[in-house]
Amino acid sequence: MNDGSAVAAVAQRTPSVKGALASLSLAMLLSSLGTSIANVGLPSLTQAFSASFQQVQWVVIAYLLAITTLIVSVGRLGDLVGRRRLLLWGIALFTLASALCGLAPNLGLLIAARALQGLGAAVMMTLTIAFVGETVAKGKTGGAMGLLGTMSAIGTAMGPALGGVLIGGFGWRSMFLVCVPLGLSTWLLAQRYLPEDRPATTGRTSFDSLGTLFRDTRLSGSLAMSLLVTSVMMATLLVGPFYLSQTLGLTAVQIGLVLSVGPLVAALTGVPAGRIVDRCGAPGMTLAGLVGMTFGCLMLSVVPETFGVGGYLAPMVVVTLGYAVFQTANNTAVMLDVPADQRGVVSGLLNLSRNLGLVTGASALGAVFALASKSVDIGTAHPQAIASGLRTTFVVALGLIVVACLIAWRRQADAR
Repeated sequence: MNDGSAVAAVAQRTPSVKGALASLSLAMLLSSLGTSIANVGLPSLTQAFSASFQQVQWVVIAYLLAITTLIVSVGRLGDLVGRRRLLLWGIALFTLASALCGLAPNLGLLIAARALQGLGAAVMMTLTIAFVGETVAKGKTGGAMGLLGTMSAIGTAMGPALGGVLIGGFGWRSMFLVCVPLGLSTWLLAQRYLPEDRPATTGRTSFDSLGTLFRDTRLSGSLAMSLLVTSVMMATLLVGPFYLSQTLGLTAVQIGLVLSVGPLVAALTGVPAGRIVDRCGAPGMTLAGLVGMTFGCLMLSVVPETFGVGGYLAPMVVVTLGYAVFQTANNTAVMLDVPADQRGVVSGLLNLSRNLGLVTGASALGAVFALASKSVDIGTAHPQAIASGLRTTFVVALGLIVVACLIAWRRQADAR
């Protein structure tokens, strides 16, 4: 079945293509919200559990490791047993785990519940992208990817803002419990509008994920860029709350609002960026997004804390705007020509690279931040030390983005 007939078949199996896209968008938003909402609560968790930064950091890392561990196998499993069925189970698991996070009596159980939440998120992240090829025509892939990128950015923006407001009003548990009604709503919408599964694929796929990673330079380049870029984005979510809290003296609510501004700008950019990608091509837009991120990281590495919130906010807007453009273009480039029976695997590889980047950002760049701050416990570090740690972290981040730019430039040059 070719792409055109596949989309036509979907139109017959689902009551509404718009409804299907809406359910996929909400699933993407929910998984992104799960990634970002815990970051703003890290300072509160250090106090609630009398724990160090290195200990509460695992609330973030456990979620990301769970996603990374299963994300490729989830994609292939969806190809075999049915994406609709597996996605509904993933949403249900995420929702249940969110309730367990909110009820956790100690840090160890909270980390375990976050890992379970990450398993559900792995299903949602992988299968939402894989569903695009079945839901929209090939010529509108960029627009659909832009929509998913927008929802991912909105989830990233909602996390700090919503988390900050909830922590300030109801305590840290509320930032996890809020995902329960959101998860139930997403499950009901997906159950109503997602197309029925195709007959299960039999036999082994001819698509060797690991072999293709090394043989297809376009795919491997896209995956490498995704890993580098998401490492930097995770660093912004991890380092930012401590800088805003301890150096600039902001409250949890103020921190959430500040952290939400950049992603909100990116959210407004996602759909227009997708349309531009459809018209102008993915390679050029990929490089354009990376160039924007380069300038943003450069600004973060040199701007002094005397500039206050504005000195942090302006570069972050540039970074997140560039990220929105990059993500839309890179996802489109990867998924555009993938056969229907391989979309789950390729989507899994794309999300694997993304989440390896998130883990790298949380662990490696988190370690850079801690070392540069010259303090055993970040929670008690001097404000000037925190500011120095932020600048050093983004010097390293700048180097990662420059490497990604070189990969994109080389790929574009080879395509000419």
